[in-house]
Amino acid sequence: MIKFISVEELLALRNTVLREGRLTPNECRFPTDKLDGNFHLGYFIKGELASIASFHPQSYAQFKGEGYQVRGMATSEKFRGQGIGTKLLNFGLVYLGEQRANYLWCHARKKALRFYQNIGFEIVSPEFDIPGIGPHHAMYVKIM
Repeated sequence: MIKFISVEELLALRNTVLREGRLTPNECRFPTDKLDGNFHLGYFIKGELASIASFHPQSYAQFKGEGYQVRGMATSEKFRGQGIGTKLLNFGLVYLGEQRANYLWCHARKKALRFYQNIGFEIVSPEFDIPGIGPHHAMYVKIM
């Protein structure tokens, strides 16, 4: 089941998956977590939070129209390989389309490129490094 959730509900999973448990959950807050227009999604399996994603309004480069960035996309190790992240991100894309957003973009970890490409994202930047996290590419998908 996919639900809109609060940032407080996702911090522990964000820390475990994206920061390998090295931080406190509070240190895993993004400055964009409380922006107007921001929302967080959670995919629950039998009441357990399995996957998360945060979305906030943000333009990217030369792209025109209403842009959103997805950040903090993470699926618990226990639930990987079941298509949960894909379902969660597709739900977010449908919702953004209903809100009249024109595109979604992200900074994708190099190891997640295929995941995003399978959903329809394309790489729109050279590889760059985020210190302490690793190599990334900016990726973009138009919302129909």
